[in-house]
Amino acid sequence: MRTERTPDDLPGRAFYQLLTAVVVPRPIAWVSTTSAAGVDNLAPHSFFTIACTEPPIVQFTSVGRKDSLRNAEETGEFVVNLASEPLQEAVNATGTPFPPEVGEFDRVGVAREAGAVVKPPRVAASPVALECVLHSTLCLGDSTVVFGRVVHVALDEDVLVDGHPEVTRLRPLARLGRNEWSTLGEVRAVDRIPYTP
Repeated sequence: MRTERTPDDLPGRAFYQLLTAVVVPRPIAWVSTTSAAGVDNLAPHSFFTIACTEPPIVQFTSVGRKDSLRNAEETGEFVVNLASEPLQEAVNATGTPFPPEVGEFDRVGVAREAGAVVKPPRVAASPVALECVLHSTLCLGDSTVVFGRVVHVALDEDVLVDGHPEVTRLRPLARLGRNEWSTLGEVRAVDRIPYTP
């Protein structure tokens, strides 16, 4: 037996909460931006993925008009910092709805470092930073998908094995439903099955 639901059955945020409980785990884009006024913003976005490989484009979704979206539109740049397990408390704290004039780096106490080719700072303790220039945005109802072309990647050498990022060293965080988070858990390598006619 199954429980059946439609968006009309669960008004308001209830259907949203259902979706975020079943589309799991979701990687977190810890997005740093700088406003036109010079305020450095930092916020987690758990609707995040790769959108294109050539050119390299990543995407995150702003539910409502968050500072990350406004700043990316104003300046055309942002950085996606990897949200790793040792940084969970800071990642969560930067999700607080501070007003636009309050910079999360300073308010939460997150150390920053300069980007290589974009103005927004990177999170100094994050093992990976994807520096992006704004490609485009797509408005969908109450949300906006932000597409960024990756123009530079910075990786901590201690997460590399033979020059490639090793996931158990990255220790990425993910979001689940409600207030739940997850860590990496078991990792298994499974080769794809080649087609044979």
